[in-house]
Amino acid sequence: MEILQRLYEMTAFRDILANPGYILMLCIGAFLLYLGIKKQYEPLLLVPIAFGVILANLPGGAMGVVPAENIDLGNGHYKNLFEIAHEYGIMNFVYYSLIKTGFLPPIIFMGVGALTDFGPMLRNLKLAFFGAAAQLGIFIVLISAILLGFTAKEAASLGIIGGADGPTAIYTTIKLAPHLLGPIAIAAYSYMALVPVIIPLVAKFTCTKKELLINMKEMDKLYPPKVKIKNIRAVKIAFPIVLGIIISIFVPSAVPLLGMLLFGNLIKEIGVNVARLSEAATGSILNTATIFLGLSVGATMTAEVFLNFKTIMIVVGGFLAFAVSIFGGIIAVKITNLFSKKKINPLVGATGLSAVPMASRVANEIALKHDPTNHILQYCMSSNISGVIGSAVAAGVLISFLS
Repeated sequence: MEILQRLYEMTAFRDILANPGYILMLCIGAFLLYLGIKKQYEPLLLVPIAFGVILANLPGGAMGVVPAENIDLGNGHYKNLFEIAHEYGIMNFVYYSLIKTGFLPPIIFMGVGALTDFGPMLRNLKLAFFGAAAQLGIFIVLISAILLGFTAKEAASLGIIGGADGPTAIYTTIKLAPHLLGPIAIAAYSYMALVPVIIPLVAKFTCTKKELLINMKEMDKLYPPKVKIKNIRAVKIAFPIVLGIIISIFVPSAVPLLGMLLFGNLIKEIGVNVARLSEAATGSILNTATIFLGLSVGATMTAEVFLNFKTIMIVVGGFLAFAVSIFGGIIAVKITNLFSKKKINPLVGATGLSAVPMASRVANEIALKHDPTNHILQYCMSSNISGVIGSAVAAGVLISFLS
């Protein structure tokens, strides 16, 4: 009986029975895995995050990330990484060395930049405005969250979900409200994965059939652009350099994210001379960073952190931020169409989110359903890519004002 008693104490059954929240969190982790594997909603991100949630909620596994108070020694001093690894396990070592320091989000942005082609945006600069308009959800939800009792820093971290950019949401939350990192990261990446559901839903209630039938290529034939870029390669090389300098002057706090994004894009556009750098940024470095980011962020989602009213508010607020951002881009197009002969399909505004290129593909599919000849992908990419820049700038502004 003594042996059986010890065997029972060795297992996690007692902890699970004492705290049923573990079972609920394991179910949430399993559901996220289902979305990533079966539904293929952002599997590269959702699968590591989901498995991190499962690891963190296996009682006795010591894989959950502990609150920062556990490592805070006071007066701005913290336990060193060796002590953290020894006392709290490997996942805390990864989290506090790579996530808490703000290291991984800019690294991921570098990889995203090396995968991004700014060409569509440069060819349709007027459409890039809608990437700014689609940041409306960030500030609407920020104000609403403050009115509901969130602090300004918490509200900003919640609102940034509306930018539809996981690394930006994580970086902003690390700087402003690190205690909310888990719920905000889960909400941000979950809604990014649900872009194929949210964009059609918002478009259905805000766009008429006549608007969805606007053919952008026909509009270009009727009203051809007055200025055409002759040497697009030179412009694409100069663009990240010039934009980086401008952003560093006006919004210095956006440089860690946007600077790495532009650097990644620069080495992509230079071409064969630095091909190895571009391949590393989009290959091994980006993949490794994504794995560690997903697992460690998921590991912050312990039952104690997730199962509370504030987390529910974050989930609801994140959805509203997403929906309002899409609505903001659509409304900006509608207003523009009132004063312009050259009409723009409102789906271009709906892609002002930072979820590249998924948002553009979804919008293009909606347009093709209404008219099989109406390919708007390249126009949507202009707004979509500018949304990446817009969300990073918005994050920089919030960090500057609230830090």
